[in-house]
Amino acid sequence: MPKATLDYAFVSQARCLPGQNKTVYYDTTISGFTLECRASGGRTYYLRYRDPSDRLKQIKIGGFNDVTIAQARKKAQQLRAEVVMGGDPLATKKEVKAIPLCGVLLDMYLEDSKARLKSHDTNEMYVRIHIRPKWGKVPVNEIETRAVAAWLQELGKTLAPATVEKIRVIMGRAYQLGQNWGVPGTDRNPTRGIARKPLNNARDRFLTADEAERLREACIVSNNPQLQHIVGLLLLTGARKRELLDAKWENIDLARRSWFIPTTKTGKPRHVPLSQAAIDIIESLPRFKDCPWLVPNPDTLKPFVSIKNAWAYAIKTANLPGLRIHDLRHSAASFMVNSGVDLFAVGKVLGHASYQSTQRYSHLANDTLLKAVEAGAAKHKAW
Repeated sequence: MPKATLDYAFVSQARCLPGQNKTVYYDTTISGFTLECRASGGRTYYLRYRDPSDRLKQIKIGGFNDVTIAQARKKAQQLRAEVVMGGDPLATKKEVKAIPLCGVLLDMYLEDSKARLKSHDTNEMYVRIHIRPKWGKVPVNEIETRAVAAWLQELGKTLAPATVEKIRVIMGRAYQLGQNWGVPGTDRNPTRGIARKPLNNARDRFLTADEAERLREACIVSNNPQLQHIVGLLLLTGARKRELLDAKWENIDLARRSWFIPTTKTGKPRHVPLSQAAIDIIESLPRFKDCPWLVPNPDTLKPFVSIKNAWAYAIKTANLPGLRIHDLRHSAASFMVNSGVDLFAVGKVLGHASYQSTQRYSHLANDTLLKAVEAGAAKHKAW
């Protein structure tokens, strides 16, 4: 193996030795720094070294016509220093090349989301409209926390705080999954450490008994014959709209007065107790041949995709502007709390994952608490 001082004077004249396809010249000062001269006339700088496992490796620095000898020597010294410190420059280079664009990571996240999350369609929409256009073509390791924070702040000028937070969570979750899967470049999550504005998303609307009656009457005259049954059961069970629209007869046990919901928002199945009023509605439901659904669309015999139009007409007829279908769940909780049912039991009926979720209804117990203090005061007539 010929050795030489690889300076400009030498490399500008260096050629492949006669009878060889290539000749490799080793530098006399930088260990492993070489110049490869090929019979075709090409010349390339390399660094040869042994990795931590004592395997001989070679990493390309650059072609004679692409980098100067000074640049090649400086790079060779840097790479050699990395080797001396126990590193592996070629492995590092491969890792860098393996780092995906953020768009690839988002595709991986959405594939996982589609398989596991009921909110996949919403997540896909946020990725498509907001995250991918901004970050899709940026390598995942080049996205900085400060840049993400500034971007989220800009989004906050036109989007609701809850929407901005959802976008942050989706992006953060993509990085978290990437780290779990060993995706190069995802070891640092750029969404962590970003200050979040406190959210107050709760829109608590509770029907009074009179309002519930007006709504019942409006649903009876609706063009959708199933609306009265749907609204009635939502008010009596506190179930979520989609849980009821996707309910099947096979999961109703009238003997045990129980409705089994196999898939819920929290990801856990649950049993909903059925009051006699709820059972009365279920027993009055129309049955359709070979139809497994509890309250199907009579025209398609499949679950309703939406009942938005019928609902809008009903709340207009009942003079309940702004009432949402989800408010029926709040109202069910309200009726239970004001009937003296403790919050723990209410949370179990509603299928809350944590007691904190039920705490939002604690103030509704005021009527019950007033009765308690009045009963106590009645024992002290002297006062």
